[in-house]
Amino acid sequence: MQETAVPSAPPTPPVSLAALLSRDDLGLRQITGPPAGEVTIHGAHTSEMSDPYPYLLGGELLLTAGVHIPEAAGRPGSFDFDGYVARIVAAGGAALGFGVAPVHDTVPAGLVAACEGHGLPLVEVPPRTTFSGVARAVWQLMARARLSELRRITEAQQGLAAAASRPDPVPSVLRRLAGRLEGRAVLYGPEGAEIAAAGREPGDEVRRALAELARFVTGHPSSTATDTVAGTRLAAYALGPGRGFVLGVAAPHRESGDHTIASVAAVLLSLLTGEHQSGTGAARSSALVRLLLGARREEVAPLLGGGEGDGAVTRWYVVHARPDTGAPDAVSASALGAALGSPLVDAADDVVRVLVPAPPQAEDGGGVRERDGGVRPEGDGSVRPEAGAAAPRKPPAGSGPAGSGPAGSGPAAQPGWTLGVSAPVAPAEWPAADAQAARALARARATRSALVRHAERPGFADLVPPGEAEAHARALLAPIGGVPALAETLRAWLSLHGSWDRTAVALSVHRNTVRQRIARCAALLGADLDDPDVRMELWFALRHLRG
Repeated sequence: MQETAVPSAPPTPPVSLAALLSRDDLGLRQITGPPAGEVTIHGAHTSEMSDPYPYLLGGELLLTAGVHIPEAAGRPGSFDFDGYVARIVAAGGAALGFGVAPVHDTVPAGLVAACEGHGLPLVEVPPRTTFSGVARAVWQLMARARLSELRRITEAQQGLAAAASRPDPVPSVLRRLAGRLEGRAVLYGPEGAEIAAAGREPGDEVRRALAELARFVTGHPSSTATDTVAGTRLAAYALGPGRGFVLGVAAPHRESGDHTIASVAAVLLSLLTGEHQSGTGAARSSALVRLLLGARREEVAPLLGGGEGDGAVTRWYVVHARPDTGAPDAVSASALGAALGSPLVDAADDVVRVLVPAPPQAEDGGGVRERDGGVRPEGDGSVRPEAGAAAPRKPPAGSGPAGSGPAGSGPAAQPGWTLGVSAPVAPAEWPAADAQAARALARARATRSALVRHAERPGFADLVPPGEAEAHARALLAPIGGVPALAETLRAWLSLHGSWDRTAVALSVHRNTVRQRIARCAALLGADLDDPDVRMELWFALRHLRG
């Protein structure tokens, strides 16, 4: 019978009861039940309830001292051991651990008989071993199993990625997957016929069942389905909605992490069997896959394209944007990306992020400077100089790319949006640029500007070696270093010249919260924040405290 299976994340791998019994420090002893090597547990739970059924999720080692058994205290009456064990089995309990102290001197014979009758493993916990010690041992074993699983998945991902880059990528991916799972991997076409296969040939019954499972996922909303036939674990993965290609997997056993490995193969095969893509689209898909499989940003950036002519894009802007009204949707986010000249758009929550290729020899200009003054756009996106700032040099018309301001100035203001723009950076600095754009957007909202750019220019701070500057910054800000909210609030407050209201807007908090945080900073730092020299030194420190 097919079972749909769409796990959101790989489950924590179970551990063998035999591994727990092998711990000499615990001194556990199995009294009855199946061999410990055939029993897996997913956790440990302690309960003294006479009916633990409502408190079990399944797969637990249930620990009890028998406090709920009337005979334990010498009171008259009988206890329904059979019913008690039956409820544990019905709840999916993996094993029962019975502590022989302080209530019982030995494990009750009735409990032993009931566990033997229901096939539930019964483990004796000696007086010297606490239940918390048993639970800790279970979690330690699970953590080791999880680490081993992650290593196995990482190695499999690297192998599959290498196979996908071979001249015969589809057969290579299938061969690598079949070898990893020690089974059979089959690619089915839209009509259900086998296009390619690798691995050990299964029996006719398993082959028919796997083909039927593949047809099942093509005709149902679920993209994944599993089944078990003749002791063989089957799984089918639809390769993209409505395309009809399916990856089928048959393996004699299922280990933790197999689903994740097969899912990676399914993603790669989805790209390899997809409909015809343009060269740009194929390159971007390749960049995404390589990035997901561990490639560095510098390695995949050339595949993203976006430059003019034959010149490779070496620098990029990160743009954070919020619509002036309402929340962004997929359509408006895509339209913004098109206006900025980039299809690399991420719309999440209330902020849209766009990765925009910078034109050759990009220079900062146009828009409000995030530091040290600058120029400010009008509400319609035009540019006018602020007081005390030089007017920008007007470039030749049409010299910048679509969505950009003057030549080399980077993304321009867009009607209906508030934008924060990072400095143009190399791919290795994308995370730092993302933080720059976020701060620029917060300042744009606080100052009601259509666009704010992060601007870097030489200053007195550059005369101090970076290592010494960072060491000084960490020492000076150590009293608030353990509370990120305080440092971020102080940074925003100083950048907005001590404005409570604009800082509250930038951080999306109440102005009283800003006052309380700044007062807390002053107390912890032992500094007078009304002193301009103190403010200057703190701003210097905050600029160099990036980690």
